[in-house]
Amino acid sequence: MTDPHPFIAGLPKAELHVHHVGSASPRIVAELAARHPDSKVPTDPEALVDYFTFTDFAHFIEVYLSVVDLVRTPEDVRLLTFEVARDMARQNIRYAELTVTPYSSTKRNIPEVGFMEALEDARKAAEAELGVVLRWCFDIPGEAGLQAAEETARLAVERRPDGLVSFGLGGPEIGVDRPQFKPYFDRAIAEGLHSVPHAGETTGPQTVWDALTALRAERIGHGTSSVQDPKLLEHLAEHRIALEVCPTSNIATRAVTDIELHPIREMVQAGVLVTVNSDDPPMFGTDLNNEYAVAARLLELDERGIADLAKNAVEASFLDPAGKRKLAEEIDTYTTNWLRAPGR
Repeated sequence: MTDPHPFIAGLPKAELHVHHVGSASPRIVAELAARHPDSKVPTDPEALVDYFTFTDFAHFIEVYLSVVDLVRTPEDVRLLTFEVARDMARQNIRYAELTVTPYSSTKRNIPEVGFMEALEDARKAAEAELGVVLRWCFDIPGEAGLQAAEETARLAVERRPDGLVSFGLGGPEIGVDRPQFKPYFDRAIAEGLHSVPHAGETTGPQTVWDALTALRAERIGHGTSSVQDPKLLEHLAEHRIALEVCPTSNIATRAVTDIELHPIREMVQAGVLVTVNSDDPPMFGTDLNNEYAVAARLLELDERGIADLAKNAVEASFLDPAGKRKLAEEIDTYTTNWLRAPGR
C-alpha cells in the first residue's frame, strides 16, 4: 500500500480520545483570542503554529490552559463545539466522544446551566446539520485537585446533559495519584457513567494499574507505559480494555522520544484492543486522518487492516449496540467498495 491517505480520508471513523478545547482549530482559537484581547494567545492563525510548539508536557499544559481561558461565555462554548464538529465532519468522523472539562469553564464564571445548554445545542446541531454524533466525557483536571473532582462529579450527576456517557481524569500524572479520585469515580459510575481516566502517559505502568483497580477504568487514555509490564498487557488483552493511543501527541509532549519507538506495535502484538486518536489535534499539528496514516505505517497495515483499526474504535466506544452495528457495517461497505474499484 503506497499511500494510505486517500483510503483513510473517506473511511468512516469514530474517535474516543479527543479534547474539547484542544480540538479548536487555529481559525477558531484566533477568533476566540480576538474576542478576548487581554489574552496572550496570538490572534494570527499562522503565529499559533509557533505558539503550539511544546518543550515538554508541562509547557503543553501551560499553553493548553491559556487557550482554555479564551472560552468565557456560553456563546464561546457553542462556537467552539460546533466548529470542532465541522472539522470532524471533514474527516468523515461519524461518532466522537469529546472530553470536556466543565470545571475549567464554571470556575471562569460561565453559568453551569448556560454551559450545558451550549454543549447540547451544538451537539444537536452537529448531528442534524453535519451528520456527526457527539457524546461527552466530563473529566477532572487532575492538577486542580479534589475541589475540581468534587465539582466535576457534581456537574456530571446533578447537571447531567443528555449527551454525557463517561467520566474521566486528565492533566499531569506526575504527583497526581489516581486512587485519591476513587470516591468521585464511584459516584459517577453509580449514576451509570463509564470510567475512562488517563493513565500511563508520562508515568509508569503502576498508574494504569491504579486506574484499573481504584477507578474501575473501562478504557485507558494513552496507557503508553503499559508495554513495560507484560502482566498488565495480558490483563488489558484478556478483558478487552482498550487503550486510547495518540501517537503524534506522545511525540509532541515528549512522552515518547521518537515515533519509530512508539509502543503501539508492542500493544497490538500483545493482543490489546488499540484505538487511534488525535488528542488535541490542532495543537499537535495533526488530525485523526493523519494519526491513522501514522499507525498504518508503524503497524504495516493494508486497507483491511486500517478498517479493522477503525472498527476497534467502534467496539470500544459507548455507542449503543444498534449504532455500533451500523457504523461497523458502514466501514465494511466502504472498504469493500474501495477494494473492488477499477485499478485496485
